[in-house]
Amino acid sequence: MPRNEPTEGTDGWGGEGSPRRRKAVRYAVPVAVAGLAAATIGLVPAFAGSGSPDLPKISAQDLIAKMAKSDVQQLSGTVRASADLGLPSLPGGAGGAGAFGGGEGGDGGSADPQSKLMELASGAHTLRVAADGPDKQRVSIVDKAAEYSLVHNGNDVWGYDSGSNTAFHHTAPEAGKHGKQQAPKDLPQGLENATPQDLAKQALQAAGDTTSVTVDGTAKVAGRDAYQLLIKPKQTASTVGSIRIAVDAANGVPLKFTLTPKSGGAAAIDVGFTSVDFAKPAASTFAFTPPKGAKVVKGDEAGATAQREHGKDGAHGKDMKAVTQDMGGLNVLGKGWTSIATVKGDGSGLPSGKGEGKGKGSGGDAAAFLDSIGDKVHGSFGSGRVFSTRLVNALVTDNGTLYVGAVDKQALIDAANAAK
Repeated sequence: MPRNEPTEGTDGWGGEGSPRRRKAVRYAVPVAVAGLAAATIGLVPAFAGSGSPDLPKISAQDLIAKMAKSDVQQLSGTVRASADLGLPSLPGGAGGAGAFGGGEGGDGGSADPQSKLMELASGAHTLRVAADGPDKQRVSIVDKAAEYSLVHNGNDVWGYDSGSNTAFHHTAPEAGKHGKQQAPKDLPQGLENATPQDLAKQALQAAGDTTSVTVDGTAKVAGRDAYQLLIKPKQTASTVGSIRIAVDAANGVPLKFTLTPKSGGAAAIDVGFTSVDFAKPAASTFAFTPPKGAKVVKGDEAGATAQREHGKDGAHGKDMKAVTQDMGGLNVLGKGWTSIATVKGDGSGLPSGKGEGKGKGSGGDAAAFLDSIGDKVHGSFGSGRVFSTRLVNALVTDNGTLYVGAVDKQALIDAANAAK
């Protein structure tokens, strides 16, 4: 099978892209699993049409080159995204979003983009997407009762939740001062990158000598002829079974991305176009004015409020980057598909639940919750618990050090043993 060094494709999208104290450990560890699993939505697609078109033969290397050379910057369409990661239900039914300040109670309100990212980590969703170069994108999550839209137009980013009639507005620092438009760099990332193009780019960045890359037939996706690029990790400790990317035969744009875990079953992540048009979207697509009566939350003000209200010793209201900074920073062990992210604890350990009461929100409840979803493990590093999804596993040792990656449980234990 051909082996290819990855070449990063251009997709035409311009989006910019635990815990030191015991309280942060209690709540951030399960959320770390959920958050990193959500991030892998940058890795997979859905819905191919029937039929396998008869296309000229192409090598994996040439197909990757075709993707890299694609200069498509304008498109619109409908994307179907589904995720079956096997995430545990977190306290309060938040599914993990609450610990990051998401959901209705988040500081940016229900229109805050960060509150919507975790929703894509489970279930099936319909998204309408549009792009016109690096400065204009729109993603709308369409549900039965309401619609959420994230609109990037130059220096402005708007989020709008029709269910609560709430809008979130963020403006890039120094907007317009130098005549150059750019997306706000401190805006939570994720929604604007939940497309097959971005997922494919992330997958190819992981390819290399640890990866088998082949062309595995053709498919019809969103009415267009496509080649199927098949990516398989060679490292046996990876929980990823395969990634299949449907690539438009005419213009090299990834149309569909499907990630299947090594354990088998349904795809863990499936994201793909059900319809797509490569014509220039109307300028009105990227125009947004809050409806009359809408509550408008300023992004900068919401962030400042979060800092004041939650202080420095809690995980609530923080994103994963802030939580890991509290712990002293993130290090990565290994390479390729078996890379493991680790953050050292301060020795305070996991909550035992002893002597901390049994009331709601107490350390006793936190410990009971961790006991219910984590498997106790031992090694030369000591002991700890492993928290698992179908794709991402995390080990938190009794001294609070976190090891997490798309690897099996033994790989985490081995990493902890080696680092003791």
